[in-house]
Amino acid sequence: MTLTDRYAVFGHPIKHSKSPRIHKIFAGQTGQSLEYSAQDVPAGQFPAAAAAFFAEGGKGLNCTVPLKELAWAYADVKTERARAAKAVNTLALRADGSILGDNTDGVGLVTDLTVNHGIALAGSQILILGAGGASRGIIGPILEQAAASIVIANRTVEKTVNLAAEFSLKGPVTGCGFDALKNRRFDLIINATSSSLSGCMPPLPEGLLAENGVCYDLAYGNEPTVFVRWGLEKHALKSLDGLGMLVEQAAEAFFIWRGVRPKTQPVIELLNAERL
Repeated sequence: MTLTDRYAVFGHPIKHSKSPRIHKIFAGQTGQSLEYSAQDVPAGQFPAAAAAFFAEGGKGLNCTVPLKELAWAYADVKTERARAAKAVNTLALRADGSILGDNTDGVGLVTDLTVNHGIALAGSQILILGAGGASRGIIGPILEQAAASIVIANRTVEKTVNLAAEFSLKGPVTGCGFDALKNRRFDLIINATSSSLSGCMPPLPEGLLAENGVCYDLAYGNEPTVFVRWGLEKHALKSLDGLGMLVEQAAEAFFIWRGVRPKTQPVIELLNAERL
């Protein structure tokens, strides 16, 4: 009897996750036989739950809030982008029984921006709001696109300075508080804070967005987030949320697990149509 390969996403909360549906579509597209489920796993239960999943024949896991740092610690081997991010959203069982940890968030964001929306990052002045794990996962891949500079802004200045220092050898990255953004202009502003979840905006000064600038919120929802609305009010060329990034990072995880790259555009179009 042939057993179907099992995959899952762990998180807390998790019931509204779109990942099982996305991976089911990917499997149908590519002719892959697999099962993908969503499991609510609080942080304190993660090591035991992950060990049980792989011991019972599981092949790969996605990990979302609040488990990415725990997944990083759990992985036996880490990719370079996972080591830089110090967070893992994809775990894969390798042939020798070891667990590979990777972070596909940054490549998912870059692909959505550059391929799906035609936004060139090379030579751009980029502002990232927030200095937490979400920011850490995207800085390296953005720098690889030859961005002119990245500024990380956060309420706690020390966090931004320390984070910028970690990536300073990879490219021009600096950190500051929100007040220091006055009289600055940026081609791309990325919201990597949790502000959209609470419906609040960071305290941003006026005039931040350059002419034909773009805004991108890593969060997403059925309605435009508060940051997406802010971008529209500031006459952004495009003001986008993170639904495309969600699909693209899932496709990268699918490729790591199955060695086949699914088509993302039909999935993005489907999920966008369902929230109109």
